[in-house]
Amino acid sequence: MSMNSFGHLFRVTTWGESHGPALGATVDGCPPGVPIDEGMIQHWLDKRKPGQNKFTTQRREADAVKILSGVFEGQTTGTPVQLMIENTDQRSKDYGDIIDKFRPGHADITYWQKYGIRDYRGGGRSSARETAARVAAGGLAREAIKQLAPDVQITGYMVQMGAYKIDRERFDWVQIEQNPFWTPDAQAAEDWAVYLDDLRKSGNSVGAVVEVVARGVPAGLGAPIYAKLDTDLATAMMSINAVKGVEIGEGMAAAELTGEANADEIFMGPDGPQYSSNHAGGILGGISTGQDVVVRFAVKPTSSILTTRKTITKSGEETEIITKGRHDPCVGIRAVPVGEAMMACVILDHLLLHRGQIGKNRGHIG
Repeated sequence: MSMNSFGHLFRVTTWGESHGPALGATVDGCPPGVPIDEGMIQHWLDKRKPGQNKFTTQRREADAVKILSGVFEGQTTGTPVQLMIENTDQRSKDYGDIIDKFRPGHADITYWQKYGIRDYRGGGRSSARETAARVAAGGLAREAIKQLAPDVQITGYMVQMGAYKIDRERFDWVQIEQNPFWTPDAQAAEDWAVYLDDLRKSGNSVGAVVEVVARGVPAGLGAPIYAKLDTDLATAMMSINAVKGVEIGEGMAAAELTGEANADEIFMGPDGPQYSSNHAGGILGGISTGQDVVVRFAVKPTSSILTTRKTITKSGEETEIITKGRHDPCVGIRAVPVGEAMMACVILDHLLLHRGQIGKNRGHIG
C-alpha cells in the first residue's frame, strides 16, 4: 500500500496496523542537534492514549514510545528517526463476526474493492490507532520548532460535539486541560458529559469539530500556489482518519460575509503590522501573516456502533451487522492531540522550507 508519507523536508512515514505487534513512524529530515528523549514525546502520546476515562475507548494501551534510531547522546543526528509503539491490548476476537461483512460508514468496503484484501481486526490502517504514530512524530516536531521559532505555541481543543457548540464568550485557555473534552468552555464540558454518557450507554456515537491554533507563527511561511501553508494544513488535517471537512480561518462562513466584513484591516503597530481581525486564519495567499494560524476540522461519528445496521457480505448477500469491541463514542476527543501533531509537523516543514529558500524575510515594513 503506497502513499504513507507526508511532508516536504520534514517527512513522516507511518507504518503498522491496529492489531499488529507494533506501529510507528519513520521521520526523515529532522535537523540535527535537537534535544529529544522518549519522555518528551511520551508527554503528547499520553494526551491521546485510550482508556483514560469513560468517554473514550476502553482499550488499554500504554502507548510507550521507543526511539530506535536517529538520536545520540540526547540529540537528533540528522539521520532518520525511527519511533515505535507496541500494541499490547489487542482483542482481535471481537472482530470475528465481520470477517465477511462490511461495516457501514467504515473503510472496510473500499479497502476490499481496491486491494482485494483487508485487515478486519479493528480496521488495520484505517483505524484511529494509526494516529498514535502521528502524535509521536508531532512530539519530535515540537522540539525542533523550539529551536527554530521558540515563540510558536500550538493548542487544540473541541469547539463542537454533535449539534452543541461552545460559547465563545466563555472561552478560557486554562479550561482546555481541565476536562476530558479538551474544550475551553467549562459549561459546555458539563453539558457534553451528560449528552455523551447517554449516547455511550446506548451504543451510539457522535461527531465533533476540533480547532487547532498556532500562536507566534512568524510571517512568511508558505509559498504561492503549490506549497501554500493552508494547502498543506488542509491536506494534513483531512488525512486524519474520520475527518470529513477542514476550514482555515472563517472557512465556510466566509461565503456569508461581504468584502467589507471579511477584510482584515491593517494598521501599523510598534512591532510591525497589526490586523483588526483574523478572518483569514493567519494566512493570505498561502503565506502566514504573523497572526494566529487557525484550522478547524470536522470528525464524523465513530462507524463501529452497537446499533443494528444493514449491510452486505463479500459475496454480495444482504445481511445485518452489530460491531462489537471497544470504540470511542466520540472519536473527536482523541483527535485533539492528533490535530496538534499535524499542525506541528506542517509548521516545522514550512520553517525548514522557508529557511532553505529565503533564510530571513526579505520584505521590510516601516
